[in-house]
Amino acid sequence: MKIEIRGVEKLSFRERQVVVLKETGKSSEEISKTLRISTSTVATLFNRARAKGYEVVIILPGDTLGLFKGEEEDGEK
Repeated sequence: MKIEIRGVEKLSFRERQVVVLKETGKSSEEISKTLRISTSTVATLFNRARAKGYEVVIILPGDTLGLFKGEEEDGEK
């Protein structure tokens, strides 16, 4: 699995850090400990980043979800 953040060039370095950690499932408390900032600062940075508009895209190989295996078998018959 890969995660791509589109529009990241609009974000500050600190906003990027918070967005990456948030989008990978970290809590505000975990982020504040990791970055050594307060939870309110985490919230502020995340809200600023969301206001600037970014998009998270998750890229999965097709076989990860087992969606295409059946189609290949049907096409061979």
